Amino acid sequence: MIQIIIINGPNLNLLGLRQPEIYGNRSFDSFFDELEVLFPEVNLHYYQSNHEGDIIDKLHAVGFRYDGIVLNAAGFTHTSIAIADALRAITTPVVEVHLTDIYKRETYRHTNYIKESAVHSIVGKGLDGYTEAIRYLLDHVIRR
Repeated sequence: MIQIIIINGPNLNLLGLRQPEIYGNRSFDSFFDELEVLFPEVNLHYYQSNHEGDIIDKLHAVGFRYDGIVLNAAGFTHTSIAIADALRAITTPVVEVHLTDIYKRETYRHTNYIKESAVHSIVGKGLDGYTEAIRYLLDHVIRR
């Protein structure tokens, strides 16, 4: 069975509570349940951490054996060369996702250390970006 993991970075555990005018009012856990129904042929996993090193450890743990990774590094996108280096070190393809369009927000969010190491980047589509990322992995990377 195809294995894909979604890895979410800092503050994404607060989806549905944190700034709903920007990030929406749905929790990621409830959305993840929908993803599992939408993609029954995929063994979906989910991991969230507010800690940079934990995200790097998870990338190392899955980055040579899973079929795909969907990564929303959140604020670490703009600051973490270490996560970017971890992505370059692994072989599993990564699709980057951001709920908002980081290029239309504050200028400090325009710096993106993740994009260069991803096979595809999806910004500004809210939670639907995760669905699009899984489809992209299935259609353009895993099943081709």
